[in-house]
Amino acid sequence: MKRRNFLKACLIGGTTIAMGKTNKGWASGSFEGYPESMGVLVDTTRCIGCRSCEAACNKEQKLPEPDTSFDDKSVFEEPRRPTAKAYTVVNQYEKEKPGGPVYRKVQCNHCNEPACLTSCFVNAYTKTKEGAVIYNSKVCVGCRNCMIACPFNVPGYDYESVTNPVIKKCILCYDTRLKVGKPPACVDICPQEALTFGHRADLIKIAHERIRSNPDRYLDHVYGEKEVGGTSWLYLSGTEFDKIGFDPSLSNDPIISNVKDFLGMVPMVLSIWPALFSGIHLLSKHESGGEGHDTESKEEEP
Repeated sequence: MKRRNFLKACLIGGTTIAMGKTNKGWASGSFEGYPESMGVLVDTTRCIGCRSCEAACNKEQKLPEPDTSFDDKSVFEEPRRPTAKAYTVVNQYEKEKPGGPVYRKVQCNHCNEPACLTSCFVNAYTKTKEGAVIYNSKVCVGCRNCMIACPFNVPGYDYESVTNPVIKKCILCYDTRLKVGKPPACVDICPQEALTFGHRADLIKIAHERIRSNPDRYLDHVYGEKEVGGTSWLYLSGTEFDKIGFDPSLSNDPIISNVKDFLGMVPMVLSIWPALFSGIHLLSKHESGGEGHDTESKEEEP
């Protein structure tokens, strides 16, 4: 194969893979999502920071023991994010606020149109009819596009094994609970009923009814109802959302609508360059008589 034809084939093949794999699920404008899916309503005014949800998640998902006990309140000194060893964490905010600090549970929000799914060119993610965004480690190649794409900075990467790249995140207890109609372990354990499990559409109605019934307690906003196309985890708060770790600048459009052009190039580059460098190496060996030592390549005849 002549060098020019080889490069052309790489470009066409890589572009085809990129367009074929990454366009799936892209959308623009308002996104209605999965109206029959389940979800969880988090009432941050009820959370007391007991971290029972963290312990329940750890047990249900068989995660490693935490570095510090679940009773250790020193973890609130700095904001945390989910990791490969902790699918959910509770952070403390507004420590000097009259009436005590505000606590917020953080985990995968299970977006209606997940950026992690649409950015993954090997289709390692699935959005289930129950609302969970689940992950298949068997097809993951460790590119971490999903970590870049996630608007909530959630997926964690397991750095323990260089030969087995794995992304770790909350899966809404899909395998052990959700698909058989049970609520996630964190919901079951909450002593303050700060977490309410149910159909997403019903949870939205419950949230707005709480706001109407007690306007002095809650902001008139349900975070996750519309942000980035909507999420399965919904939040109520009496404190401005930007003060408890939320990004108030997210639009109602799915995040992938804003980054699809950039992300579309990633799988193309990953597809082209390995083949390109391998081809150049093979061509160099062929033109040097197969010896494998460094020689200058002959100029291609016109």
